[in-house]
Amino acid sequence: MRTIKLPLVFALSIITLFLSCGDKEQAPQGPQGPIPFQVTVIPQKTVTGYTTYPTSIEGVNNSEVRVKISGYITDVLVDEGQRVRKGQTLFKLETQSLNQDAAAAKANVNAAQVEVDKLKPLVEKNIISEVQLATAKAKLQQAQSAYNSIGANIGYGNITSPVDGYVGAIRLRKGSLVSPANQEPLTTVSDISNVYAYFSMNERDYLDFIQKAEGKTIEDKIENLPKVTLILANGTEYEKQGTVETINSQVNANTGTISFRAIFDNEARLLTNGNSGKIRVPKTYKDAIVVPKEATYERQGSYYVYKLAEDNMAVSTRINVLADVENMYVLSDGLTKGDKIVAKGVAKLRGDSQIKPMEIPFDSVAKPIEKIFR
Repeated sequence: MRTIKLPLVFALSIITLFLSCGDKEQAPQGPQGPIPFQVTVIPQKTVTGYTTYPTSIEGVNNSEVRVKISGYITDVLVDEGQRVRKGQTLFKLETQSLNQDAAAAKANVNAAQVEVDKLKPLVEKNIISEVQLATAKAKLQQAQSAYNSIGANIGYGNITSPVDGYVGAIRLRKGSLVSPANQEPLTTVSDISNVYAYFSMNERDYLDFIQKAEGKTIEDKIENLPKVTLILANGTEYEKQGTVETINSQVNANTGTISFRAIFDNEARLLTNGNSGKIRVPKTYKDAIVVPKEATYERQGSYYVYKLAEDNMAVSTRINVLADVENMYVLSDGLTKGDKIVAKGVAKLRGDSQIKPMEIPFDSVAKPIEKIFR
């Protein structure tokens, strides 16, 4: 009889041990009962998130400096990066042959003037007809036009700046032969006291962005758009905020995007043509349900929290994340104001578990983490 009962008792012991282990995994217990967990109350907050877009920087006015006549450069009067004023001479071309042409043209003007002066008294005395005088005057006007044209070309030998700004790369130097047919300009003068930042949104982002902006018309909405921030190529934030000035009215057929242009004050000349970076566009969520990231966990692409239910049961609850703002998630649904969730240590929970809640302030979990190292 004993040999028959022992295996039965052993089997029952194994089953009991297995069941007790399963219970422990579902509801972790300490020596004194449920394990303490910190919990917090879900509030409604107004928070601001940011979406970033690549951007390129250009001066508000980039004017190419080109020649209007052919000739050799005799003087380069400025250097790259130098500040210049509108009308300031930048280059000089050799105009000796034009000066000789001008002298000959001036002689023709004088000769034509002498002819007109000679014919005037003869017309007054009816010795010759007025037709002859008119012909002489026409020749004088023709000679004067030729002289003025040569004089203008001589003036074109002094190449001036078209705008106030800063000189860009100087591609040709003294002794170089230039002509209006040259594809490359002599240089570019850029007004970078203010700069444009160009960036684009896809069609979906654009519609979300513009529909939520205040105003009835596009013009009104642009007026009410929030200030934008520029993140430079080295990761630092530009000290001044920018203003969105224009939005392209057409979708780019190749990229499916809509382009924006923001303007930034650049008094310190930190920014220049060709700079790159990122534009941060703010988006404010008013009275939003937010949850600390630390209180969430991810499973198969979805996010969950442990919500406190009756009898202090921590129940796994799925949440839908609308936006990521610093160390919080903005939710579209899953929780409501006043719900209590496990704030810390969610990785220690396995399934629905009875806990001993210890309430802590929401801000103590959701406060931004200080950056010690960059």
